[in-house]
Amino acid sequence: MSKRPFAWEKSYPPGMDWDFKPEPSVLSRIADTAVARYPEHRALEYRGHVLSYAEFGHKMNSAAAALLREGIGAGTTLALYLPNTPYFPAIFFGGCKTGARMILLSPLDAERELAYKLKDSGARVMVTTDIGPMLSMALKLLDAGHLDKLIVAEDGAWGASPAPLAEIPDRPDVVTWADFAKGAPLPDRWPEVSPEDIALLQYTGGTTGMPKGAILTHGNLTTSAAIYNNWFQQQRPSTPGTDKIICVLPLFHIYALTTILIRQVENGNEIMLRPRFDPESVLQDIEIRKATIFPGVPTMWIALANLPDLDTRDFSSLTYCSSGGAPLPVEVGKRFEALTGLPLLGGWGMTETAPAGTNLPCSNPAKPGSIGIPMPGIEMGIVALEDPTRELEPGETGELRIKGPNVTSGYWNRPEETGQAFADGYFLTGDIGTMDEDGYFYIVDRKKDMILSGGFNVYPQVVEQAIYEHPSVAEVLVVGIPDAYRGESAKAFVALRSGAAPFTLEELQAFLADKVGRHEMPRDLEFRSALPRTAVGKFSKLQLKQEEIEKRASGS
Repeated sequence: MSKRPFAWEKSYPPGMDWDFKPEPSVLSRIADTAVARYPEHRALEYRGHVLSYAEFGHKMNSAAAALLREGIGAGTTLALYLPNTPYFPAIFFGGCKTGARMILLSPLDAERELAYKLKDSGARVMVTTDIGPMLSMALKLLDAGHLDKLIVAEDGAWGASPAPLAEIPDRPDVVTWADFAKGAPLPDRWPEVSPEDIALLQYTGGTTGMPKGAILTHGNLTTSAAIYNNWFQQQRPSTPGTDKIICVLPLFHIYALTTILIRQVENGNEIMLRPRFDPESVLQDIEIRKATIFPGVPTMWIALANLPDLDTRDFSSLTYCSSGGAPLPVEVGKRFEALTGLPLLGGWGMTETAPAGTNLPCSNPAKPGSIGIPMPGIEMGIVALEDPTRELEPGETGELRIKGPNVTSGYWNRPEETGQAFADGYFLTGDIGTMDEDGYFYIVDRKKDMILSGGFNVYPQVVEQAIYEHPSVAEVLVVGIPDAYRGESAKAFVALRSGAAPFTLEELQAFLADKVGRHEMPRDLEFRSALPRTAVGKFSKLQLKQEEIEKRASGS
């Protein structure tokens, strides 16, 4: 452990204390407390429909009772494959109330990734929606034997759906949510759930194959929410039940799950659920519905910045806005700060940290390129790459490590990778960076070669493995290249087999459509007679990256 005081403590806002000790709790207890405290407050708003906390509590308990009747509880896994609709919060908290483990599946995932997550987690029951593409994919998984039962939450229950709805087939292994939940009796006593119990297996991409499930307990998630609460309440005091949060970030992602769903339910605030991002709709939420908080990712802020009438819009209701998931263009941040009077703050975190880590304080001057300072209750440091037990001095470059009550204990069914992820009691993040004398951290590289595209993690080796299935491909390397909209996107460098004809980017994308997620899709393609190698014969991604930098610098 580093010596106290930590370097970052002197950078804390007045009154903030690193010795904050969040009390681990249980997710359903957080929701039950909010329902009891704020029964008449608005909990969820979706397409003009409003649920009070009392109504939300009723739907959560109904979901828990129905799941228990189905045999879902301690020792079982439930898969949620849902967009941002009221079903998600009710069934997520309801599932947690049964003691079941949850997995959250992304509509961006390809079929093979979804099938792997179901098999690895042991989930045999899935709750999905009848929004066309998602139901179609869920039925494929059911027909392939990856599921025993599919429960379909009907989107039309919330009024006319703007998205096309698929017909729900009449078959014994498919049931609507309304029929599934009908008549389920509340138990005399709810199952005992402890902070040490697993609440979530949150899958994060693997660099050497399929994703791995980070084990997150009720305690990990509730302490992470408490860490965020402590950080923001001391800098931006607010009365519980008075904020309105635009939730367009997907709840299947750990950032939105913790900082929007769990944290805002705990505070009795209103969550405005939005299944997809639309710039004009976001501005209407701010101007007409008087949203107070808007967390986004850079692609959203860039899209808003490109609106022709942005300078005439009314942002006066906003009290906090943030950007995360990828670096934000400096000019975009400056423009919104000028319009709103609010800095676009952000920080750093990981799936494995649920995702609390660092944040930029409101009171101290921003340091260009910094990811901020560790929030109270979290310990971080920089360690030597060749010896992860040796902590480095400020200014030296090494690997970021982290310790705290929010940090995962490891990966589901991956004992070897779990062992490799920890050293001296700290989680090794795989990010390369430095810390300055004031305790501010900076990431200078990514050990895992990960690409951050539109706020989503893209792992090059996964994309490369899929491209290798193309019969014309002899060799392939995928690297991240600058993308004005997404921050970064994937570019594929391909060496063809002897005699094979080249193909277009569009043809490659069509080939990959069922093999990788939309966020993983290459946005550029270049053919080479041979791919660069190091002196010892290994592929050199560094050379390709340097060539791309030089090409862009010369404007070619």
